[in-house]
Amino acid sequence: MEMTEGYEIQKTILFETGNGIALGCMAGEPERFAVWVFTETAYGRDYYLKRCPDNREAAEKVFRVSADRCRGFCGIQEKTEHSTKKYYRYYSTQRPVDVNTFPKPEGNHPLMIFNYDEDRRRPVAGGRLCAWGELVYPYPLTKEQADAYELKPEPAEEADRLPAQMAGQIAEKGKGDTGTNGQR
Repeated sequence: MEMTEGYEIQKTILFETGNGIALGCMAGEPERFAVWVFTETAYGRDYYLKRCPDNREAAEKVFRVSADRCRGFCGIQEKTEHSTKKYYRYYSTQRPVDVNTFPKPEGNHPLMIFNYDEDRRRPVAGGRLCAWGELVYPYPLTKEQADAYELKPEPAEEADRLPAQMAGQIAEKGKGDTGTNGQR
């Protein structure tokens, strides 16, 4: 069972954007609940915007209403094994997201905007960045658009950063590797 902050995560909804809602119960305290928003990346889940309702019924309602808002207001769908739509996440590393702190290109307005519930930057994407919040776009921003607002794109997995030819060479070398550092 997944744990965060001493809570056992009992149910989650993951959306195509990589954002989701989680409901958890404090381990050993069956009447203590919390609901979070989370972002799922290649490096794991980042939990934020924690709410602590008074009881299970209230926690279930917060979970359901939060999920309905994502579906209705943002118009996003739950992720399935057949989901193929790609979204683009950018982190605000210099300031909380606010009016005039992010680009709104024609036809590419952010679908989701989250400020984390802390008064400082927090580690995200497996600790690879520290950010105040994040934005999810339907299409990638240009480097100039992201740089103008000091937004950082979601870090790619290390293998994705390698040029395709180099990645292929590494994979090919690994096939014949005998565990002797290339010495045979």
